[in-house]
Amino acid sequence: MKSPVEYRVVVSDTTRDARDLLVEASALPASRVSDAMASGAVWLRTRHGIRRLRRRSATLSEGDELFLNYDEAVLAQTTAPAKLIEDSGRWSVWLKPPGMRSQGSRWGDHTTLGRYAETHMQPQRESFLVHRLDLAASGLMLLAHDKKAAASLSGQFAARTVIKRYHAIVHGKFPGAQNSQDYTGTIDGKSAETRASRIGYDPDAKRSVLLVSITTGRKHQIRRHLADAGYPIVGDRLYGTKGDAEDLCLTASYLAFDDPESGVRNNFERIPEEWL
Repeated sequence: MKSPVEYRVVVSDTTRDARDLLVEASALPASRVSDAMASGAVWLRTRHGIRRLRRRSATLSEGDELFLNYDEAVLAQTTAPAKLIEDSGRWSVWLKPPGMRSQGSRWGDHTTLGRYAETHMQPQRESFLVHRLDLAASGLMLLAHDKKAAASLSGQFAARTVIKRYHAIVHGKFPGAQNSQDYTGTIDGKSAETRASRIGYDPDAKRSVLLVSITTGRKHQIRRHLADAGYPIVGDRLYGTKGDAEDLCLTASYLAFDDPESGVRNNFERIPEEWL
C-alpha cells in the first residue's frame, strides 16, 4: 500500500459505524483503522464543522463525511513521556521532552503533549494548546483544560504578559556575562527580538551556557538568531553543526503567568542539573 493516502467516505448507511465504513473504503485491517482513530488520523465532517473522530460508536448522519488520513510513518512515531509539574484542574504545566510535538496534523496527534495529557491525567479532560515549543526543544509548556481558561491564557500570551526564559548551550565563547546581546530583525517577514547573556563557559569544550529571553515567538527564533550571530546551539542540525551527537541543547526553563480565575501569579523554573 502506498502511504500517505487519504480515504473519504460519504455516509449513506447510518446503521454502520465509522470504523467499518473506513475498513471497507480502505481495505485496511480493522485493527489498523482502530489504531488510526485512536491516533487522531480520522476526521468527521458534519453540518456543524469538522473534528477528529476517535470513537467508532459516534452517531453518524446521512451526508456526513469521514476521512482517514493514513500515513504509516506518522502512525509509527513514538515519543518519550512528558512529566507533569503542576495540575490546577483548569490548567497544567509539563516538561515536554525533545521529539514530542506541540500540535498534531491531519495525519495524527498521538505524539503531541496535549494528547499525552488527555490520556494520562486523572481525572481525564480535554486539553487546549495556548503556546508552542519547537519539536526538537524540551522544557516547560502550559496547557489549558477548558475553553475559558484557554481564552484567558492565550490572551496573556498575545498581550506578552507571560514571561518565558530559555537555557541554551552554544558553540563558542559568547560575549562576557556582564553584557546581554540583543538580536533584532525579521524572521519570515515578521519582527523578532531575542536577548541572550552568558551564564557559564566550558573552555575545554569551547561551549557557553546562555540565558535567553524573547519578546516575540517566531518559528525557530532563538536557533536562527544565535546561529546567525555565530553561536549555533549544540545539537541543532538544522541551523548549526551537523556533527553534534547530542539532542538540541535548548530548553524552556522558566514560565510565569496569571491564573485565569484568581489572577494569582504562577512561576515555574526547571533547569537541567547538568547545565548548572
